[in-house]
Amino acid sequence: MNVHIVQHNIVTNNPEENLKWILSEIDSPEAGDSLLTVFPASTLCGYPLFGSIAYTDIQKRAQAALQECIQHSEHKAFLIGMPLQVQDKGLCNAIVFVQNCAIRAIITKKYLAPDEQKYFVRGDGVQTVNYQGQQIAIGFYEDLKELVKGHGEQPDMIVCCGCNVFDYKKPYSIRYRMHKIVENLNASLVFVNRIGGEGPFLYAGGSMALNAAGSVLCQFPYFEEYTKNVDLQLLTSVDDDKPQAVELVYKALTMGLREYFFKNYFHKAVLGLSGGIDSALVCALAVAALGPENVHGILMPSQYSTDHSVKDAEDLAHNLGIGYDIVPIAECFEAFRHTMYPVFGDRAEDVTEENMQARIRGTILMSYANKFGAIVLNTTNKSEAAMGYGTLYGDSCGAISVIGDLYKTEVYELSEWINRNEEIIPRNSITKAPSAELRPGQKDSDSLPDYALLDAILNLHIEEQLSVDEIVDEGYEPDLVNEVVRKVRVNEWKRLQFAPLLKVSPMSFGLDRRVPIS
Repeated sequence: MNVHIVQHNIVTNNPEENLKWILSEIDSPEAGDSLLTVFPASTLCGYPLFGSIAYTDIQKRAQAALQECIQHSEHKAFLIGMPLQVQDKGLCNAIVFVQNCAIRAIITKKYLAPDEQKYFVRGDGVQTVNYQGQQIAIGFYEDLKELVKGHGEQPDMIVCCGCNVFDYKKPYSIRYRMHKIVENLNASLVFVNRIGGEGPFLYAGGSMALNAAGSVLCQFPYFEEYTKNVDLQLLTSVDDDKPQAVELVYKALTMGLREYFFKNYFHKAVLGLSGGIDSALVCALAVAALGPENVHGILMPSQYSTDHSVKDAEDLAHNLGIGYDIVPIAECFEAFRHTMYPVFGDRAEDVTEENMQARIRGTILMSYANKFGAIVLNTTNKSEAAMGYGTLYGDSCGAISVIGDLYKTEVYELSEWINRNEEIIPRNSITKAPSAELRPGQKDSDSLPDYALLDAILNLHIEEQLSVDEIVDEGYEPDLVNEVVRKVRVNEWKRLQFAPLLKVSPMSFGLDRRVPIS
């Protein structure tokens, strides 16, 4: 069977906009040359819909778009995903099989995510349809667990419609799962996934087709719109390249940032450039996503800033070709101290004055954003967010957290990858000891363990979900583990007030890891 596979970006809550490219694919010569066109899940309305799907107008608009698709289906067949009111069930997350101006079958999702369970009813799962003499098992990615050898009718072909949120492990787990299904059922398989970004949720694509022998007939690129006709009877396979996780993370973050701006009608970005690695990496990603003409840096040295920090930030700006301003904060900081003296008196300076500086910088960035119609990029990394190492309403401000799902060690890894061919991020920003430069001689290591050690413990606690005792059993010092886990726990209230982050890990704050505040 010749199948037309469509890997495309989808605009959430806008069936009219999605209808335009859907019809262009249905009416394309490639679709005409195939027996079946396959779109990703949630094609018409996007995903996740959350509470918006409870409004009947979006359901009616989706139904109207479906009817228009049906009118274009003479002598054609396709699978399209959408929310659908199903008789005797209710509102389902559905895949509609349309052929020759009629609905042939409706496949409803059975295994719903927790957020889906609030709005969709549970469906029937994978359904087998006889089409062109082939038994085709059609279902959502999450429902494929029901396809086991010897269970139900043996399919000749499997179509998996996905809308799979990216994390750096998922492309490899999806590949493995698709191969295992083909191996168990001896059936050809098509997996189609969307690309694009929906706020923090990123979609990688990576659609594929395998013949019944398990050979990869096509592997779609990640993070790119792509369509292809595939003959599932072919025996020859293609090179099954497996990109590095660091490359996928780079593509995910640049695409996610670009999508966040485009879909929210933003155009300009501003960020503070400290000369450190975090702001340097965020700036490099922003330039790759938005272009240097749309990124502006602000250097905000204090009396505690070193000369090399300013130079490193200027070198980065020159390397990337962005505009920047230098706005010293010493005078403003002194005014704050003077203003608060009647209240503070002769009390010794402490973290209060450090946080003042961070909030002054946050105010400068937000003021620039207001005046010039830009949005602020947050530069906090996952290690800092986990430990509460940051100032609320200071360096935590921003409209989007670009690297909030990368541990500090991963920040270094991605920065080195960006510099693999030429120096974009200044070498000194990578090699020097990290510092917030809020007091004389300050280093991150004054408040945090070595990042390699810290990140190892955080990964075991957050990604692997191990308790203190289980982490200690892995060979880590008990007092250190207790203190790290304590700080993670007591700073949940602070993380909940951070900017939305671009999810790239299997266990991101706020999206995957939801714990009580108190």
